[in-house]
Amino acid sequence: MNETTILIADLEAYRGSEPDSGTIFEIGMAYAKGALCYGYTRDKRNLACKDQKYYLCKGKVLDEHGKEAPYKELPFSPCVVGAAKIMEGDFDVCLKVVMSDLEEGWKREGMGGSNTRQLAAGCMTFAETPVNHWEGEPDRPRVYLAGPERYDENADKIYEEMKRLCRKHGMHAYTPKDMAAGIAKIETDNPYISAANMFDNCQRHVRNCDVIIANLNDYRGYECSNDVGFECGMAFQLGKRMYGYMDNAGPMKDRVPHLGEEKDFRDFTGANVENFDYPINLMFACSMPIFEGKFENVIQRIAEDLNT
Repeated sequence: MNETTILIADLEAYRGSEPDSGTIFEIGMAYAKGALCYGYTRDKRNLACKDQKYYLCKGKVLDEHGKEAPYKELPFSPCVVGAAKIMEGDFDVCLKVVMSDLEEGWKREGMGGSNTRQLAAGCMTFAETPVNHWEGEPDRPRVYLAGPERYDENADKIYEEMKRLCRKHGMHAYTPKDMAAGIAKIETDNPYISAANMFDNCQRHVRNCDVIIANLNDYRGYECSNDVGFECGMAFQLGKRMYGYMDNAGPMKDRVPHLGEEKDFRDFTGANVENFDYPINLMFACSMPIFEGKFENVIQRIAEDLNT
């Protein structure tokens, strides 16, 4: 990844309705270092149309947990939509668009305009935005709480309690619901404008934080939230301290249904279930300690580790 200038990501659904979380982690890494990010999918319809577990109830689209479906007007999570230029089609289609963009960039560079890197896909300009550091207590680590709770109806209440616990253990916490300095919430009916606004806010939080604490529980299948995956990849590339937590930190091969060792641990998609005795994709497990338990049960252990 350190040598990569362009990333092309397969965004097909994987063990659920969202792409492989390891791939999203890599998009986060690429975006953090300023590489151009592209993605391809055979189905770019919004999730309300293509998520097989969504259903309609009293005029609202609900997810498999009975909660109002988040970012249902988008084909992917806001961080994926914000970071990558997404094509409907296969790898060859995506590669042709990449080459076309590069050619246009070279022409602009030849005419004294934007160079190739500035002809970035979609929202890449956010990566060049100067960092606005948080205000807060300088003697406390600045912690960003990455999790799918951001989409819950009572997200503010959930995050307020999480912040309280962080303060109790000597940390100054911020969440996706907090607006970063210099970012204003945009009121709009356009889902892409809204997604870009959310993405810009979250990527600034990741840049500004000292520590990221990630909820890595399954979301939309047997993968963690794509927004969380992106933020973890970005944090890793930027050299942040990272921690994860899961309700069940047992090995993936014990959590994800598969056909057994004699069938190479193949899951229902035909892919191997990772067999490294890790609870989640190796991109996460190799980049951070992962604690088992709810946030309120692991925050003290995280604080103790930070203090060492």
